[in-house]
Amino acid sequence: MTQTLATVPFGEPAVIVQIAGDRGFRRRLFELGFLPGSQARVLAAAPMGDPLDVEVGGCRFSLRRAEADSITVSALAAK
Repeated sequence: MTQTLATVPFGEPAVIVQIAGDRGFRRRLFELGFLPGSQARVLAAAPMGDPLDVEVGGCRFSLRRAEADSITVSALAAK
């Protein structure tokens, strides 16, 4: 089941499937490690709900909810 990173419950691991948006935006996220197949987790949200605190590849990032909404992810299969 696919969803966007903005809709993943806090702390739940997910795998990045695809990143939408303009070329510059996608390129910047690729440079930061947001690559298809990478594991991502939304750790928290700011008090007003935006931005989101996201972990990818052991690094933490702040993403606007609109930016996280352009990242398609799938739920990580339970082991």
